[in-house]
Amino acid sequence: MSSDTLKMPAQSRPSKSTSTAPKRTTIAVPSGNSTAPLSANSPSHLSSTLTPQQYLSRMTDLQQMDLQSAIDQMRTLCTFYPQRVSKMAYYRKQTKNHWARDDPAFSFLQIVMLVISSIAYGLAFRLSSFSAILSFVLKSVLINWLGFGVVMASVGRVIANQHLMIEGRSASHVKQSVEWLYAFDVHCNSFVPLFVILYGVQFFLLPVVLGTSLLSLGVANTLYAIAFGWYFYITHLGYRGEQ
Repeated sequence: MSSDTLKMPAQSRPSKSTSTAPKRTTIAVPSGNSTAPLSANSPSHLSSTLTPQQYLSRMTDLQQMDLQSAIDQMRTLCTFYPQRVSKMAYYRKQTKNHWARDDPAFSFLQIVMLVISSIAYGLAFRLSSFSAILSFVLKSVLINWLGFGVVMASVGRVIANQHLMIEGRSASHVKQSVEWLYAFDVHCNSFVPLFVILYGVQFFLLPVVLGTSLLSLGVANTLYAIAFGWYFYITHLGYRGEQ
């Protein structure tokens, strides 16, 4: 038998390069206009592990807080372009895969401002004792800011996760969810202009607001309408996710 008859054509030989290793699965996360795939084995597909306890512990260390950045964001929220702050959360989602701030400086500054303004109001109202001023400060921080924020964040998170989520166009897309800390961040963003109007502007208008005339009623109602209108507008921007 000729040795030529034992040769198989190169194209008909079985390929030995076929690997038996499992293929690496990739998933595409809907992120604005980007469709870059993420590895399913990568830790970046996991949600944020930042807990409220860790968030509060960082608030006790000034070296871990970027106060200047927080001040700049507050200034932006009081301009005609508050959506820029929400845009920062969108970029944070793309780079760190979570929406909420890592830095508690924003909340820390709001507490400080509430304490100072509450003391000023206590002195303006001529509260007779230190305990009365302290009670007024605690009410402003624990009820007007924290309590109201917890309710708004919890309700906003439920509504966003159940009714505002955009379903992925493909079954391979990762299902997103709104973090509670981000929902509280939205409240903190929205609280800035409300604080400026109701704790700042109103303080200097107390002689007018505390009056009994129709003008006093109109000024007071106008201040509250603008403050809460601005609050809910920035809340709307926060839950849009991308501007």
